[in-house]
Amino acid sequence: MIWLLIFALAGIVFFNRYLLLEPRLPIRLPIFIRQALQYSAPCLLTAICGPILLGDTGLAGLASNPYTYAAIFSIGCALVIKNMLLSVLVSLAGFYALLYLMS
Repeated sequence: MIWLLIFALAGIVFFNRYLLLEPRLPIRLPIFIRQALQYSAPCLLTAICGPILLGDTGLAGLASNPYTYAAIFSIGCALVIKNMLLSVLVSLAGFYALLYLMS
């Protein structure tokens, strides 16, 4: 039953991505849906990163959290380096260096 659910969800995700991202298909979304979808990535990243950065200590623990400095470093890398792969690699290297230095 679990494998059936996994394959069914994988199929649903694949077809949703294919239908929305394939440029040759004649599906055109209304402008308000396209505008709303522009906010989905920042909202998702905030939902993932918020609990990691805040943790159990909340705002009081931000100064001692290496994830805070790694997030700031990653934002700086993304602004300076325009190549996404290189930006991710430099951000990861910076994160591991910060973890090593702060522990």
